[in-house]
Amino acid sequence: MNSLSNTDNRRKLLAYILPMAVLIGTLALVTPLKKIGGAPWLDSPEYWLYPLQTFACAALLLWFRREYDLRRAGGLVFALAVGLVVFALWISPQQFFGVAPRMEGFNPDLFAAQPGTYWATVALRFLRLVIVVPLVEEIFWRGFLLRYFVDEKFDSVPMGTFSWLSFIIVTLGFTFAHSPADWIAAAITGALYNVVAYRTKSLASCVIAHALTNLLLGLWIMATKQWGFW
Repeated sequence: MNSLSNTDNRRKLLAYILPMAVLIGTLALVTPLKKIGGAPWLDSPEYWLYPLQTFACAALLLWFRREYDLRRAGGLVFALAVGLVVFALWISPQQFFGVAPRMEGFNPDLFAAQPGTYWATVALRFLRLVIVVPLVEEIFWRGFLLRYFVDEKFDSVPMGTFSWLSFIIVTLGFTFAHSPADWIAAAITGALYNVVAYRTKSLASCVIAHALTNLLLGLWIMATKQWGFW
């Protein structure tokens, strides 16, 4: 019985941590590959590494899907409002305060002469941005860590249980997982998504808020060509 319980616990832990580890691990490969350089696939590794990352994380989410409680989405109006506010927060420096546009980044226009490749690239980018990343990040930050720092037996902690320790650690962790230029926006975003968890008691609502932010941001990127926001 104990052996079976330990196996279940390990699987649950892997389900919440492994997709995030793959997301971060593949992102960490971009800079070293660029430093090696000398070939197109090394000079611009994001154009093949991000699709690979998307499929790998999606496969893990599907494999562990029974471990996640995404069935009940409550407080949807509040979650959607937070998603909209966070989107406005991220674009406000360039849109309202004269900060230089972020034009350097994953640019699908490189494939403009090849419509099939162009639209496949855009579709995969939106799949990653709107579905895979919100699921992976919310499962890890709000589904796992926000509860883990309440009690190490995180699965026994009801979603949305508040403690100052977990709130501060998750907010800081979410902040420093982003680039320094985004730390202010990321800190506020992390805190607001935590509030969604507390208010709605729903992991699904956290995912929906994050997905709306990313969908709007993706559309804004396509309209303004500020590829640095990818």
